[in-house]
Amino acid sequence: MAEDKAKKLAEKQQAKEAKKAARLQNRDKLRAEMEERKAQLKHDKKEMGAALKKLLASEIKVYEKQEKRRSAEIISVFAKHNFYANGFSPEELRTTLEDLGPTYVKIGQIMSSRVDLLPESYCKELEKLRANVKELDPAIARAVIEEETGKKIEEIYKEFRDKPLGSASIGQAHYGVLKDGTKVVTKVQRPLIADMMRKDFVLLKKIGKALNVVSEGSEEDQMIDLLSVIEELERVTEEELDFRVEAENTRFFKENCVEDEEKVNCPTVYDELTTERIFTMSFVDGCSISKKEKLLEQGCDLDDLGERLVDNYIHQVLDVGTFHADPHQGNIMVANGVPYWIDFGMIGSVTQSDLSVFQNLILSVVELDAEMMVNAIMSLGATSAKTDRNKLMEDVSAMMDKYSCVTNIMDVDIGGLLGEVTDLAGKHHVTIPGRYTMLIRSIATFEGVLEQLSPSGNLFEAIANKLMDRVKQSFDMSESLKGAGKDILATGKRAAKLPALIHDVVSGVAKGRTKINIELTGYEELLKESRSTILNLVIALFACILFVGSCILATVDMSPKTRHGIPLFSAGGIVLSISMAVYVIMKMAKKKK
Repeated sequence: MAEDKAKKLAEKQQAKEAKKAARLQNRDKLRAEMEERKAQLKHDKKEMGAALKKLLASEIKVYEKQEKRRSAEIISVFAKHNFYANGFSPEELRTTLEDLGPTYVKIGQIMSSRVDLLPESYCKELEKLRANVKELDPAIARAVIEEETGKKIEEIYKEFRDKPLGSASIGQAHYGVLKDGTKVVTKVQRPLIADMMRKDFVLLKKIGKALNVVSEGSEEDQMIDLLSVIEELERVTEEELDFRVEAENTRFFKENCVEDEEKVNCPTVYDELTTERIFTMSFVDGCSISKKEKLLEQGCDLDDLGERLVDNYIHQVLDVGTFHADPHQGNIMVANGVPYWIDFGMIGSVTQSDLSVFQNLILSVVELDAEMMVNAIMSLGATSAKTDRNKLMEDVSAMMDKYSCVTNIMDVDIGGLLGEVTDLAGKHHVTIPGRYTMLIRSIATFEGVLEQLSPSGNLFEAIANKLMDRVKQSFDMSESLKGAGKDILATGKRAAKLPALIHDVVSGVAKGRTKINIELTGYEELLKESRSTILNLVIALFACILFVGSCILATVDMSPKTRHGIPLFSAGGIVLSISMAVYVIMKMAKKKK
């Protein structure tokens, strides 16, 4: 019975590993397919129903009246804030959006979480716009659901709570229980908001073409292309306005980022109750990860929760290449001892090439390799004519000196480290793409959550260990052997020139034609390489002899033995010989680089 159970567990693990390997191999393809599905979503321009129009009659009237004079109103607000003189400081941008009205406040609320679009100082200032979001009238929320589904609330839910779980700029969430007893959350989009924002973006782009600059400071290097920010923000807002996008993100996360639902999970999407304007998912009946006392009362092991979240987050970034871009405490819930990721309105993605750069960035700190760090920073984004590699090397070396004093990898603050890297890139005119900025912000946010939940956990150590495993898995022994062979051949060719050189010198001296003060230069490296090569060859030869001898010894009946019946001395010799061979190969491969 126990053997059958163990066999089933082994088969389950093998199937899991096979599924994971297939997903890793096709991860860029899977992500591309998801993006293609989202791109194919078309905006439904259906007319608002009579019941909803009646409820919104006064708001529609105000909206139509404002629309006629909207252009003049926007220009007068920009003029009031004297945009053409000094550009917008973070505070000026916030107050301008407030003066422009509710729609622009909503745009600012979205912008506040998009550090990949705006500098962090702007995002922090715009976070002030998130406060005091007015709740949607329950009757309107019900009418939206009924219009989108074509059913009465009573036909869908056994219970529906009018008091929202939370209100945001674009929609609000309501708790409900379906007819079959399933607990769900339904997000409802605010009526009129989509039409108002789309029309305002048309006006904004016209103004952006005229202004085209927002300044963070007085220096030219801190200028921001306003039009490009508006266009990117319009794209992001379109995704926010279509709840099917968030549903697709949630579904993708469930299928690819959740390996074991008993360890880490996320909500399930209910397609029959999800449209462009409503989104229904399973209700996570728990509390925020920030409620440490409550979690302890429930018997949760905080260190275990932290470890599971770290493992899953690293899986998202390094294995799947798609990650939760806003992993703050409010977006991580715990239900029945299982942490749940929620709210997938904003996810980030990185390609295999991006991960290679990120890998080199982290490993350069682990190995204190300034050259690797410089190469990684310059690979992060586009360099300019002002980028000076030598000056960048000086700054990186100074930064490395600080980390050389770190005796324990646990002491490294990965958020602070990536912040320093970002600052160095900006200082040396390396433009970092939004996907990297989003990843760096996500990591820093998650590290803060982990520090509050389980101070003993260390994200940097976990990432570094995972990257080391990736390096080992990608190590190609045959290529290293080829490289090592080329190194030996090149060294041999250079060494072959020594006898001829010595012959010429000695012959000249013997004939009295040469009176010289010889100082051989250029061969110091050759001699150093020769010594290293000879040492490696001796180790390799000894490893071969040890391996053959150990294999012969394996045929002898002697004790002690391993559980497989192989003499312990033989097994130890084989392992030691293979380790020595791998050591030589790694040394020669590293020398080649």
